[in-house]
Amino acid sequence: MKSSKIHFFDSDPLLALLGNPNCGKTALFNLLTGSRQKVANYAGVTVERKEGRLTLPSGKAIRILDLPGAYSLYPRSLDERVTCNVLLGRAEGEKRPDLVLCVLNATNLRRNLRLVLAAKRLGLSCIVLLNMADIAQRKGLKIKLADLSAELGLPVISTIGIKPHGADDLKHFLDELDWSNLSRLTAGTGQVNSLLNHTETDNLRVHQILEKLALNEVVPDVLADRLDRILLQPIFGPMILVAILFLIFQAVFSWAALPMEAIKWVIDALAGVVSSHMSDSWIRSLLINGILAGLGGVLVFLPQILILFFFILLLEESGYLPRAAFILDRLMATVGLSGRSFIPLLSSFACAIPGIMATRSISNPRDRLVTILIAPMMTCSARLPVYALLISAFIPNQKLWAGLDLQGLVLFFLYLVGIVGAMAVAWVLQHFTSKQFQVHALMMELPSYHLPRLGNLLISLWQRCEIFLRRVGGVIFVLTVCLWALSSFPAPPPNASGAPIEYSLAGMLGKTLAVILQPIGFNWQISIALVPGMAAREVVVSSLATVYALSVVNTEASQSLIPLISHAWSLATALSLLAWFVFAPQCLSTIAAVKRETGGWKIPLIMLGYLFGLAYLASFITYQTALIFGWG
Repeated sequence: MKSSKIHFFDSDPLLALLGNPNCGKTALFNLLTGSRQKVANYAGVTVERKEGRLTLPSGKAIRILDLPGAYSLYPRSLDERVTCNVLLGRAEGEKRPDLVLCVLNATNLRRNLRLVLAAKRLGLSCIVLLNMADIAQRKGLKIKLADLSAELGLPVISTIGIKPHGADDLKHFLDELDWSNLSRLTAGTGQVNSLLNHTETDNLRVHQILEKLALNEVVPDVLADRLDRILLQPIFGPMILVAILFLIFQAVFSWAALPMEAIKWVIDALAGVVSSHMSDSWIRSLLINGILAGLGGVLVFLPQILILFFFILLLEESGYLPRAAFILDRLMATVGLSGRSFIPLLSSFACAIPGIMATRSISNPRDRLVTILIAPMMTCSARLPVYALLISAFIPNQKLWAGLDLQGLVLFFLYLVGIVGAMAVAWVLQHFTSKQFQVHALMMELPSYHLPRLGNLLISLWQRCEIFLRRVGGVIFVLTVCLWALSSFPAPPPNASGAPIEYSLAGMLGKTLAVILQPIGFNWQISIALVPGMAAREVVVSSLATVYALSVVNTEASQSLIPLISHAWSLATALSLLAWFVFAPQCLSTIAAVKRETGGWKIPLIMLGYLFGLAYLASFITYQTALIFGWG
């Protein structure tokens, strides 16, 4: 994702943010750069990179790079290796940083200082940022900046990444800095050719620094301890986690109703304007039945996607997600995984690709491979438009006990089925790899609880919104137009009685595929939509909108997809399609990501085979069972 309003020049000084996870580095990055950011991938790898632009009061522009969080510069994961390569100047297409900002969590100097010592050894020009200084002060930690600076031999500046003016001292320092001579900020030995493990030496040096600063005594986090007694309790902890997830899915439907209606009204109004001002022609058909029907059918679900992302970001910023991993560690162990797999799997609820990338933090190769194989079974945001379409069309919008929404309950059940299915697959894989299986205790840092900052949430939501809109304006638009063309040509014969699409190339393809998919209740229209849906799951919605707009004779331009499919399909067909999308790998980008991560086609082909097999089996059982209950 890149904003056209932001210009990054290689001649500008490059400043890199370096720090442990949970040190407030990203909050500080957002504070410094605001909306002047772009998100992309590091050259040659799929690790996400964030780059921003800071304009100082003097007008000087600086490029800021938010490096992946790392605990050491002795890389044990791909994320840490990327950070090391950038600091050493080995990253493809990126110069070595002119200046490194070493971000410290002021409440956890014992762990954070090791990274500063490692950066010094590389001979980098460094500034130390003592972040979360306000929290440390409330805990009774009195850190003297001058004393810490003397011990490290580097400037130390206090910052508060969640306050509007929390980086003013840093900006003032950078504004007065002589960028042509940064040697006074270099206090290391310059070992740029090797990264050696200095763990014991660093531990001793950190101990000495904390002793001199009278900070060697561990200060308990009283608030976190009190909350953890409840949230991590063996019985109430899992119950609270399930309740949180349940309420999220309720909100996805109930909160999104009004904005979805507004988007639908705008699309219908545009279709009405085009219909009334253009004569019947292929251009009119392209605009109404292709672009507006197809893209509008996907855009209408943007509010639900943003609501889901909002809650995921809220849980992440509050510090709850690592605790959710801890809660689920025992459950994950029953299928041969650890709680460390939870974070990649949770990321897959947004998109399987970053979830697969996040498996790089899993050190055990077997656990990482299994997590990759089951990540696509998590219900990603691209499935949400399909689920929302079918639930809105076939599940009554009614309230149950305690004001719970039936549609939200069905959505929660679909997510639950995906999770249970993934755990079942992991359990099977555990037995196939039992000789190599080893139990690894879960060790992870539990961050302090934080009140999420609205600015960070809004920036992250806007980034996700822009990514979604780019997909709508990119791959979805192209595939929608291509599908319209295949559905409109060749023209039907003179005496044709059916809809023109039935005689088109797409119609012929759909009827061929329908022979294979008929046992699971799919008609030829659904069969057509599944083909472009392989590029991206949400394309199925735009494809169905285009196909049905061209399938129904004398259809009003403003007629939406929901009444069309609710009239054309049985409940059994709708349930079968829902079951299909719980398991089917309808996303070529995910398969490509798996190929990159595993280094070949063997694992992606295995994934395609078992997911398509599960999807067909689940749809067959669902459809035949629904017929038994008379829902056909």
